[in-house]
Amino acid sequence: MKKLLSIFVLFFSISLSQENQPYPPIDLISIPTSGTLPKGTYSIETLLTNNGGVIPKFLIGVSENFTLGFSYGVRKFIGSGDIVKNKAYPEFNLKYRVYEESERFPAVLIGFDTQGKGEYDEKKERYEQKAMGLYLVASRNWEALGNLGFHIGLNKNVIEGKDKDMNLFFGIDKEINRSFSLLAEYNFARNDDELKTSGIDLREGNGVFNLGIRWSATDNLMLEFNFNDTFKNIKYLNKEELTTSKSRIREVKIIYFEQF
Repeated sequence: MKKLLSIFVLFFSISLSQENQPYPPIDLISIPTSGTLPKGTYSIETLLTNNGGVIPKFLIGVSENFTLGFSYGVRKFIGSGDIVKNKAYPEFNLKYRVYEESERFPAVLIGFDTQGKGEYDEKKERYEQKAMGLYLVASRNWEALGNLGFHIGLNKNVIEGKDKDMNLFFGIDKEINRSFSLLAEYNFARNDDELKTSGIDLREGNGVFNLGIRWSATDNLMLEFNFNDTFKNIKYLNKEELTTSKSRIREVKIIYFEQF
C-alpha cells in the first residue's frame, strides 16, 4: 500500500498544466459514470487482466446522450494452453443520459451492461465479478486545479446468479494535468453474497475498493493501470484444493478513440 501511495504522490507532482483531458470518463475502473461518447466517436478498448484474460470492447457514440457497445472476453490469451472463451456470444453495453449536468444538479444516466470480470461459471450462470446489469448513476464535476468528478449509483443484476439484491457503488476521478488522472471506486457488492463454496465465504460481507491511474499518451490513445481489490477484502478460491488466498489484481487497459 505504501508503494501505491508513493506512485500517486509522484504523479501529483509531474506537471502543473491544467488543460482538460480529451476523453470523457465513460467508466472508471469497473463502475460506470454518466459520461457518454460524443456523437460520431468510437472507441476500441482492451482490458488485460489476470489468468491471461483479455476483454476487448467496442463503443460508439450514436448521439450526444446515447452510447452503444459490445465486448467479448477470453482467458489464457497470454501463456500456454488453449484459449478459453467466457461465452460463445458477445456481451453488450447501453448508456443513455437522461439529464444533463447543470450548476445545481448532477448528470443522470441509465444503462445496462452484461460484461462481468473473471471466469464465467456456466453452472452458476455468473462471472467471478458480476456485471453491472441494469444501473442508474449520477455524476457531478467541479473545477479544482483540474476536473474533479464524483459518481454514485445503484445497480441490479437480474441475469447472473441467485443473489438479486440491489447494489450501491461510488467513485471519483481527479485530473492531475492533461496527461494523468487518478481513479478510485468502491463497489459494495451487496449482490454477491452467494459466493460460498464448501463453507468458505469468499467475500465475508466486504466490498471491493479499486485504484487506478489513467495516462493520455496521445490525443487518441490512453493507457490505464489498475489495482483491483486494493485492501484484499476478497478471497480467491483454488477450486481443485478448496483453499483460498487474498491478492491484489493488477490490470492494464488500453483505449483508442477516434471520430468517423
